[in-house]
Amino acid sequence: MLKTYAGSCHCGKVRFEADIDLSRGTVKCNCSTCTKTRSWVGFVGPQHYRLISGAEAQTEYQWIPPGREAPSIQYHFCATCGVRMPARGDVPALGGIVYAIPMAALDRIDPEELAAAPVMHVDGRHDRFDRTSDDIRTM
Repeated sequence: MLKTYAGSCHCGKVRFEADIDLSRGTVKCNCSTCTKTRSWVGFVGPQHYRLISGAEAQTEYQWIPPGREAPSIQYHFCATCGVRMPARGDVPALGGIVYAIPMAALDRIDPEELAAAPVMHVDGRHDRFDRTSDDIRTM
């Protein structure tokens, strides 16, 4: 069931809302950027993401993975406090344009609700987003 969650960066300059069905699962990835940030996200379509405030307070990072011609994901961060905000990506395997909502950026989420959400561990390090990594212990 879709539920609207509010989220923000640490300093509060960037605020957003996202409609997420946590029962459909969340994702942890082992690609190089997700490993360094211990990323834990839920994916939503563009119709389920709203930037409420702080567009001007964000900075962006794009990385071109080995073997690709262009970046497929734009990572957003608060330029003041550095907290990762929802990233925008064009991921055909997920239906096209999606937003990766960081679970850690959701405000006042019930810890029990979050802990009950299924987690899929994907092997992004080897560009195999359809399968689990061989080692998920540190994801």
